[in-house]
Amino acid sequence: MVKIVSRPTAAFEGGSDLPAWLQKIYASRQVQNSSEMDQRLANLHSPALLSGMNAAASLLAKALEQQKGILIVGDYDADGATSTALACKALRSMGAMNVHYLLPNRFKDGYGLSADIVRRAHQQYAPDIIITVDNGISSCEGIDVANTLGIQVLVTDHHLPGEQLPDAEVIINPNLADDPFPSKALAGVGVIFYVMLGLRQYLEQKNWFDQQGIVKPNMADLLDLVALGTVADVVTLDQ
Repeated sequence: MVKIVSRPTAAFEGGSDLPAWLQKIYASRQVQNSSEMDQRLANLHSPALLSGMNAAASLLAKALEQQKGILIVGDYDADGATSTALACKALRSMGAMNVHYLLPNRFKDGYGLSADIVRRAHQQYAPDIIITVDNGISSCEGIDVANTLGIQVLVTDHHLPGEQLPDAEVIINPNLADDPFPSKALAGVGVIFYVMLGLRQYLEQKNWFDQQGIVKPNMADLLDLVALGTVADVVTLDQ
């Protein structure tokens, strides 16, 4: 006989003026008081708190300056799809002219940046740089193949790392050991959002947008993708 057991959730403290159903949703996502729902962008953490951010921004800035080929390799779920869209939109808004994307087929390709995916990417797009979104932290073999082919890899991921890290050019993951970034529950789309935010800040310091005659992108325009990917991935709501 099937027995349904409800999992208890923490109480939502504060915000009693909110509808009961909304309080229940917040509590189920471990939001315990209304102050955690302050949505002003000024309250976001600094991207610089993510270990490797300066190296990632420098890598991508050089790619923009030299118009290198960039390939976004995503995942097949909603988080991976929104992460891919966000990365493409953000990079193009900052002046990238040679950006493509590849979403592996879950039935044929499996998960992550596999060796086969790297070889296919090399044949189809010949990228200089691969950026993984919502995957990559466990793609040791695929990244070894990329290194052999002369492709630099920037891993952006939120999944827990294993005992061995891939030999990527840069890894951005708030769940790396000793990473000081406060928000450990980011979805993949949240991680790539912070990477693009850090890149924009880096380019601003280099006066890139004025030099190129590019309107500085408004990162708030990408928050619909962040919201969709975060909710769909059923992660704890975080900053």
